[in-house]
Amino acid sequence: MRFNDKMAAEVATLLRDASLAEIKPRFRRLASGAIRAKSSATDLVTDADEAAERVITAALAECFPGCVVVGEEACAADAGVLGRLAGADLAFVVDPVDGTANFAAGVPLFGCMAAAVVKGEVVAAWIHDPMGDDTAIALRGEGAWIEAPDGHRVALRVAPPAPVERMIAAVSWTYIEEPVRSQLTARLPRFAGGVHFRCAAHEYRLLATGNAHVAVYNRLMPWDHLPGWLLHREAGGHSARFDGSEYRPEHTGGGLIAAPDKASWEAAREALLGA
Repeated sequence: MRFNDKMAAEVATLLRDASLAEIKPRFRRLASGAIRAKSSATDLVTDADEAAERVITAALAECFPGCVVVGEEACAADAGVLGRLAGADLAFVVDPVDGTANFAAGVPLFGCMAAAVVKGEVVAAWIHDPMGDDTAIALRGEGAWIEAPDGHRVALRVAPPAPVERMIAAVSWTYIEEPVRSQLTARLPRFAGGVHFRCAAHEYRLLATGNAHVAVYNRLMPWDHLPGWLLHREAGGHSARFDGSEYRPEHTGGGLIAAPDKASWEAAREALLGA
């Protein structure tokens, strides 16, 4: 299946509709008991996550009959759901509220993400910003852009290459184990500056708009990274796992570094992780 502009717009609209119906009305208005911990105190779910995922899943099934939907909250309830991604003719991964910790804390920095996977290849991606009310979209081989509800588009392009001492980096060390965690964080001053949004959706958008150079992640759940990975790639960027191998939809570990080009990737990896 080849995604076209019309199909991309349909998915962007359904993410926006779910955000308007289930996410924004709950922002800073979560009832008592509407925030719950999953695997740890830093891994949260809210009523908004669950409600939005139900709406998005139903809408995708209606627009694309027979598709497989792999949602973050569905996988939290049943780990076997993740296995449906492999080999599916058409699958969507969905993160209804990326940045749930921010959402739960009343911080307006969260996103609603999805990616389309056709027979193991990521072919389309969406990162909707509920607060800014626009959607970053990427189609494989056709570029990336931000589109407003009125159809206005702005093309996306990563930042020009720069030496490490002039790079801005978004480094997430939450799921990196010792001793690598301490080694990596001790090397952060080698960069010009850093950001940590607690929200991959906005970190990937920052890279794809050319407003930061590097992002580093360790845990690679598909709903967290497939959308941003394709958005960054179609905006001209280069990414690979820590060992230099290609990132694939089936990977859940091995780390990921995203940079403007391969030379920048190698420089960033050397600066953070060494040879």
